[in-house]
Amino acid sequence: MSIARSLHLLLGALALVAGLLVGPAVVAPAAAPPAAAAVYPSCTISGCSAARTALTGWKQLGLPTTRAWYAWPYGQYNFAGGRHGNYEGQLPTSGTYHEYDVYPRPRGAARDAHRIVVNRSTGAAWYTPDHYTDFYRIA
Repeated sequence: MSIARSLHLLLGALALVAGLLVGPAVVAPAAAPPAAAAVYPSCTISGCSAARTALTGWKQLGLPTTRAWYAWPYGQYNFAGGRHGNYEGQLPTSGTYHEYDVYPRPRGAARDAHRIVVNRSTGAAWYTPDHYTDFYRIA
């Protein structure tokens, strides 16, 4: 038997003995998978009223499809994020979706998680307060 093979067997035997003496390894529990997105047929949570108001304002701007900042009459701005891909398939698969921010802010300010997603084909609209985890139908 070669020295390399003998060493390999010896190290394997030592690892086995160490495992028996120390006991089983402590393993952290696996992280829970993220919860699946939920789609609700109506909107009664906090923020729905603001989302409906914002949707009315976006409709007055013609529901723009270009990703850009848009001015509101009172000196604030809001961002239209362009096309929403619906890649996870949470919303009905027919149609083209676009996303719009709910809350106005100074131009260039950081965006928050609140969005409106509109199906351009049907006009159906959803409010998502948590950046596409849950969707609440608002129109």
